[in-house]
Amino acid sequence: MVTMEDIESYKAIIAIVGLLITYHVLQYASFKYKEKKLGCEPMFANINDYSFGFRTALEFMKRKRDGEIIDYVHSLFEDGGFDTGSTMIAGRTMINTRDPENIKAILGTQFNDFDLGIRYKQFLPLLGDGIFTLDAQGWKHSRAMLRPQFSREQVAHVQSLELHIQRLFKHIKAEKGQKFDIQDLFFKLTIDTATEFLFGESCSSLVDGLEEGAKTDDDEILEIRKKFPKSFNDSQAILATRAILQDFYWLCNTSQFKYDCKVVHQFTDYYVNKVLNTPTEVLNEKSSGGYTFLYELAKQTRDPKILRDQSLNILLAGRDTTAGLLSFTFYELSRNPEVFKKLQEEIHATFGSGKDARTNEITFESLKKCEYLKAVINETLRLYPSVPINFRTTNKDTSLPRGGGKNGLSPVFMPKGQVVTYFISSCQKNKNIYGKDADVFRPERWFEDSTRKLGWAYLPFNGGPRICLGQQFALTEASYAVTRLVQEFSHIKSYNSEADYPPKKNSQLTMCLQNGAHIALY
Repeated sequence: MVTMEDIESYKAIIAIVGLLITYHVLQYASFKYKEKKLGCEPMFANINDYSFGFRTALEFMKRKRDGEIIDYVHSLFEDGGFDTGSTMIAGRTMINTRDPENIKAILGTQFNDFDLGIRYKQFLPLLGDGIFTLDAQGWKHSRAMLRPQFSREQVAHVQSLELHIQRLFKHIKAEKGQKFDIQDLFFKLTIDTATEFLFGESCSSLVDGLEEGAKTDDDEILEIRKKFPKSFNDSQAILATRAILQDFYWLCNTSQFKYDCKVVHQFTDYYVNKVLNTPTEVLNEKSSGGYTFLYELAKQTRDPKILRDQSLNILLAGRDTTAGLLSFTFYELSRNPEVFKKLQEEIHATFGSGKDARTNEITFESLKKCEYLKAVINETLRLYPSVPINFRTTNKDTSLPRGGGKNGLSPVFMPKGQVVTYFISSCQKNKNIYGKDADVFRPERWFEDSTRKLGWAYLPFNGGPRICLGQQFALTEASYAVTRLVQEFSHIKSYNSEADYPPKKNSQLTMCLQNGAHIALY
């Protein structure tokens, strides 16, 4: 028997359902009205997993864990026959694009229509208030403060790298021409060079034991220094997962993650406090002997949190991107002996080799004149961009130039709060832009006319107002390291399985090889 209470409950349920239907109808009508007002067409490609995007989120995290996320997303574009499409991930509709015109709009022509969305909250535990997490005035202030630190004078100074290169040589020669993972050594090399540039004192991870020049005045940092590289890597992996989870980022906040962030902060705070406790006249004296990022930044602010957060943001960029670039470069050089030989000929002719290597002639200016070296690095960055995936969020109702209509070439509406993910990795392997051999490592393409007109289709260091400040710094360090290794070692051999090509990629905030670069140099 149905009671009056039951009837009232049914009425309430019907009312709630009616309100929800009305809300969604009105929302849809508003969307279509704005879409038409901005001259847009419906999205050309839509991917639906019929689970509100949670199956897709789980698939993405699995692919990321297995080192397949970059190639998996590329296959979605290729197999689906689209350059821009929508999919739902963890309850939120995402727009995914690899179209250069859309990337140009997001980063350049419509820059003010987009911001970082919830990235600040996702990345805050590790990176704090730094140039990679801030928007609007906070970002502008950070960029203005950091820009002088990457002036040509600082970038041009390459001789400070030589001590670290010599330590790298020792490790390679200890292998006696046998198989080893050079990626592991490159991460040690770049953490050593980055910490010296940032803090005036190298992490010295390439040193076996503490030799002269690697000692510290204080034993306090030694234990933290040992833990830092792993904690820095692991905490970044968590940040990448938090980004995939979108609004549910807070679910990924384990005690281990908190511990790793603490280790990273203790490591950085040690150097920050050391600088803040040093009298200004002593800092000026130290600065006169060579450039140190933190010393110069401390002249602009004495806020320890600003110094820590900005240093960490730059450390992330300076260490990981260069290590990844060098690893992928030697991975491909070992697979392509004819490229290695051609590069060797240019470098030997320009700077000598072995005991006759003229290291004093290797400068910022002379490296830029090595055309084939530039082509090798450009091609490596094309196939393996340091930041393969990035995203922005609309801060107003706007549109993208392409993605709508029957062929995907019409403008598409982007409501306020819409997350747009742009895939540089897939854009730079698009066969419609780079030709049928877009998947092939071929440096010679950079001497062809087609590559002179790429524009926004080649963007390894981002573009527009947020273009990477450290672009020339990274390219110079990588070029110097490649040059010195090719001078020192005449032969290279690959121990990476051709059956596993393209290689699995570890994509966190930046990208490197999932399983290392196993080669021999002798």
